[in-house]
Amino acid sequence: MKIATSILSIQDHIHDCLEKINHTDTDYIHLDVMDGQFVSHKTADYIPLKNYLLKPLDIHLMVEDVPAYLEHYVALKPEYITFHVEVNTKIEKLIHMIHEKNIKVGISLKPDTPVSFLIPYLNEIDLVLVMSVEPGAGGQTFLENTSDKIQFLDRIRKEKQYHYMIEVDGGINEKTKEQCIGADILVSGSFITNHDDYQHQIDMLR
Repeated sequence: MKIATSILSIQDHIHDCLEKINHTDTDYIHLDVMDGQFVSHKTADYIPLKNYLLKPLDIHLMVEDVPAYLEHYVALKPEYITFHVEVNTKIEKLIHMIHEKNIKVGISLKPDTPVSFLIPYLNEIDLVLVMSVEPGAGGQTFLENTSDKIQFLDRIRKEKQYHYMIEVDGGINEKTKEQCIGADILVSGSFITNHDDYQHQIDMLR
């Protein structure tokens, strides 16, 4: 199981916290980007943190204007950029734009969006991000129907021989990870960063 450490819940001493993350064996640093329109919250710019972001980056865009944010965050050379299937821009266009930048493409969906909405795009993408909380804030409780979505996506992947990774984000801890069978990457924020020993928390998730 791969782990992506989210920094969304870090309130203070962000540079020190990133140094601690860099000294763990986490697979990714997960950046949640919010515009205050697609979701109610708005995040600060992550570009000034570039020199502290030493792990592979997994960027989750919770924004309406995906092309603008793509152009901005390509400077961080992320491994993945994920956008939401609910945006107004044509999905195929966004997939092509991100792949043109030599970045892997992820698509996410809000908890109330049927997972079947993703079916037309599953052969073209590299990752599906299943939100196990409402997007826009950290520290929420894991939604119980997440397991069904993971199993559905895992079944289709095996049947069609697709190659996308399944990532789960929201309320992940040492107990809820057991409801993520079939997933490849777990995103965890406060469970890791609200404790002194980040590596210990990561080990518990693995």
